[in-house]
Amino acid sequence: MVDSVTAVYLGLMFVSLYMMSFFIILTIKNKKEFFSFPNPKKTYSISVIVPAVNEEDSIEDAIKHLFAGGYPKDFLEVIVVNDGSTDKTVKVVKRLCKKYPKLRLLDKEHSGKADSVNQALKIAKGELVAITDADSFPSKNSLQKLTGFFNDEKMGAVTSFVNVRNKEDKVYGKVQALEYMILAWNRKLLDFVNSVYVTNGPLSVYRKSYVLEIGGFDPKSITEDIDITWNLLSHNYNTAMCFDARVSTLVPTTFKKWFRQRVRWGIGGIQALFKYKKHFFKKSMFGYFIMPFVALSIILSIFGFSYSAYLVIKAIFTRLVTVGYSVAAETTIFSVNTINFYPSIMIFYFIVLFFSSVIYYNYILRTTRFYEKLSITKFFNLIFYMLVFLTLYPIIWFAAIYRYVRKDFAW
Repeated sequence: MVDSVTAVYLGLMFVSLYMMSFFIILTIKNKKEFFSFPNPKKTYSISVIVPAVNEEDSIEDAIKHLFAGGYPKDFLEVIVVNDGSTDKTVKVVKRLCKKYPKLRLLDKEHSGKADSVNQALKIAKGELVAITDADSFPSKNSLQKLTGFFNDEKMGAVTSFVNVRNKEDKVYGKVQALEYMILAWNRKLLDFVNSVYVTNGPLSVYRKSYVLEIGGFDPKSITEDIDITWNLLSHNYNTAMCFDARVSTLVPTTFKKWFRQRVRWGIGGIQALFKYKKHFFKKSMFGYFIMPFVALSIILSIFGFSYSAYLVIKAIFTRLVTVGYSVAAETTIFSVNTINFYPSIMIFYFIVLFFSSVIYYNYILRTTRFYEKLSITKFFNLIFYMLVFLTLYPIIWFAAIYRYVRKDFAW
């Protein structure tokens, strides 16, 4: 009879392998469609909203990228929302307003990103609204590539592929660049099953009328980009992702900033699950797939980490007890005969999952040309990402749950 610990492990392995197989099958089925996007049937008017808080170092470059992006100038306006900055952000934007007639500045007291966007929506003239961060830089033609998806009258939001601008900055930049690439690939896979559940902050485009219809962005949500996506999905609007629409962004390069950012993301995910819990297993992909998928991913991450920690602690404790007994009894502490050279089913499943993940991730990185050639150094970066970064990441969820229970929603 299988003991409870082994049963838990086998359950975790089954779900992990199932999800890995799911993504691999989606990849094989849709590999020719990854970089495609629909051509827009008309030229949409777009209002780009740029919330900014103390962004004097990056705001000018961000604005220049928007106006140099190739979108028809007669159909484009950019609204910078100064959210109570205390640096030279306003001064920089006012100077740029003289250069760009379609640039507008909305100056307000600090009230958070969601409220900044809502205030800008009141004066936005575009049929579509694009939201980008002040430290993010859209690539040329990214807006055009995103607008074609709105040929679908039910399309509520389309998001882009985010790559890391400072990817060579310390180990944090390198690992996050790798992570962002894999996340973007998997998000595009979810697009093929109508299940994009996050429209990222660095660059996403929304149909303004739908956003206003559902009440705008929620100022109470710590991650407004997750909440607005789930809100649109819960109202039966569609979402999508364009892998060929690129935007680069600056990521944290210190552990403290990175940890706070990821905990905030975790809290936002938990908030969304509880806010929209009534939609669990209800009609549409949102209720039947997206919400269970997100919840299962969190549970799998936490239980996988907890189980691994249990095995490690148990092994250490057993070894200490055994050594102590051997010393007291004056018997042999270590013997080759006690080593089991026959792999268990537990090890077998782990090896299968590990190598299938290595092959899958390597395929992603080669296909996207993230790695032109997988050198030894880059291979070890990938192994570090898989065995260290992903293994320890569940600690973020423990911190997020702790803060959520305490209702600590500060940035």
